[in-house]
Amino acid sequence: RVQLVESGGGSVQAGESLKLSCVASTTYGSYCMGWFRQVAGKEREEVAGIHDGGFSTFYADSVKGRFTISQDKMQKTLYLQMNDLKPEDTAMYYCAADCRRARDGDEQKNPSGYTYFYWGQGTQVTVSA
Repeated sequence: RVQLVESGGGSVQAGESLKLSCVASTTYGSYCMGWFRQVAGKEREEVAGIHDGGFSTFYADSVKGRFTISQDKMQKTLYLQMNDLKPEDTAMYYCAADCRRARDGDEQKNPSGYTYFYWGQGTQVTVSA
């Protein structure tokens, strides 16, 4: 079992930056991790992912060029650097770990094509205009 703890959320003005961190309890599943976000009443959205041990990354179109996912495996920590934040980035952000390529029948339909199995509790990001 992997436990994930996110931090770094907060309230900022549009155009500012935040860096989210996710500390894992183990290196298990660290070869495939990602960040998701969710607004109350809406579907969870995949924001970024780092897959295949770091050889490939995924970004949602809405964050490309502004967000960067990175990983420090020694520290068992996943990061999400978020620059030029916009009000539409306001959401609860969740870290996820231990993913694999999606298979027919998987409930998750993530645009990266990966299915994730462990989730953190989330950290709130609020961006005001």
